Amino acid sequence: MEPADDRKDVILVVDDDEDIARFVEFNLRLHGFDVLLASDGQEALDVIERQRPDLAVVDLMMPRVDGLELTRRLRADPMTAALPVIMLTAKGMTQDKVNGLSAGADDYLVKPFDTLELLARVTSTLRRNKEFREVSPLTGLPGNSRIRREIADRVRSGADYAVGYIDIDRFKSVNDRYGFSRGDDFISALARSLHRAVVSVALPPAFLGHVGGDDFVFVCTPDQVLPLTSRVSADFEKAADALYDPTDRERGYVELKDRRGNIRRAALVTLSIGVSISDADKRLTSPLEAMTIASEMKTVAKSQPGSYVAVDRRRGVGDPNHRHVK
Repeated sequence: MEPADDRKDVILVVDDDEDIARFVEFNLRLHGFDVLLASDGQEALDVIERQRPDLAVVDLMMPRVDGLELTRRLRADPMTAALPVIMLTAKGMTQDKVNGLSAGADDYLVKPFDTLELLARVTSTLRRNKEFREVSPLTGLPGNSRIRREIADRVRSGADYAVGYIDIDRFKSVNDRYGFSRGDDFISALARSLHRAVVSVALPPAFLGHVGGDDFVFVCTPDQVLPLTSRVSADFEKAADALYDPTDRERGYVELKDRRGNIRRAALVTLSIGVSISDADKRLTSPLEAMTIASEMKTVAKSQPGSYVAVDRRRGVGDPNHRHVK
């Protein structure tokens, strides 16, 4: 069944085995999908940059960039983080399935597979993705439902994880001084800084979501928190400086008039980051609880000068552990 806008769903098939690729292409086209082909992960990235598919069917074993690396790169890029991926794995290779799902694949198919299973997996994955897809038009990042699903997936895996809630300090001063268009530039700059930070912490892939406005969420392992937050704070402050008018940048503040015509000064923007951690000492089994604690810690961070990270491990009564980034 085609989408309401009469546009067919576009499926990207990535496999270096031409026979399998053509088999998949034939059956998908027969059932109303448009299909793009790529013979390895690098070619797939090139195709995705030019055309935006709705789903990718990706072989695990390929030359140059394999399926795992391709999936990791897709998840790390804000523009493709929400693209659903079905991984093709070899029969009996349980570890391949685990590795594929760990890298961020949404589902997997074991070769050899029949047409009915292929179509069932593609259709159900597309349906799930459309239910959860709340992609920000400004940043291309997944929204609240996808963020909650990511945390729920980490809970189910049993692994330690951390949730970070981040926003821009004194963001309103930017909109008041320069207008909403410039404000959007600051939000986009933060998305890019977060993207670079996520890529820099490497494996396992960290997740990045956009709640809305200048609010973002990342989900990662506990030991990735410090390198990720340190990188994003330094990177964003440098990027933000370049977005200010030279006069404001050089003096280190903007001047704003209140309703009575009085002039007040607002310092240049920084970041506040709140982090909740789920580990052996305290398991957070609810996505809402993890997000709420991270949000509470962001409020704590707001009370501190400069870019600041406040981490709450909730051990017992759990005195918050505040940690400066700068």
